[in-house]
Amino acid sequence: MSKAFTKENDADDDDDGTAGMPPLPVGGKNYITPQGYARLRDELLALMDVERPKVVEAVHWAAKNGDRSENGDYLYGKKRLREIDRRIRFLTKRLEVAEVTDPSVHHGRDQIFFGATVRYADETGDERELTIMGIDEAESAHGQVSWISPIARALLKAREGDVVKLATPGGVHEIEVLSVSYPPASPAAG
Repeated sequence: MSKAFTKENDADDDDDGTAGMPPLPVGGKNYITPQGYARLRDELLALMDVERPKVVEAVHWAAKNGDRSENGDYLYGKKRLREIDRRIRFLTKRLEVAEVTDPSVHHGRDQIFFGATVRYADETGDERELTIMGIDEAESAHGQVSWISPIARALLKAREGDVVKLATPGGVHEIEVLSVSYPPASPAAG
């Protein structure tokens, strides 16, 4: 059989793009903010409408240049195309099951729900702040945690002034909720 008709790596094509990505909770929802949903949708559209066509064109050009087995442009292009297709499959699946939840509906409340920004103090008095976000949008470098993280689960439904128990590998710790805030409703949403 010609090398042109064989898969370069069967495992690459079977992957649904979720390797290394946070799994959804079994039977749970894929909560996401409207802004997070828009970012994922924009990424998906950019991959399908801009990035993928460019790579397909580059692979087509490289394929016309002779021996594909030693053609770096062709080999890299095919690899990049598989990566893009995996990401497209992942984003498509996640957006299909996304449950867009607007945290601004809780604006002015002191109870912790999805989308809350929470300032809390640990047992030593150190204060920290975090925002509870969706699995696919939380960025720890920006003080965001997934709603399924241990700290988010400990804080959910607590109120300002409550002391909650946080189970960690180092033992159970108490944290006190100092403040809870939500983004105000955007003028377009009202």
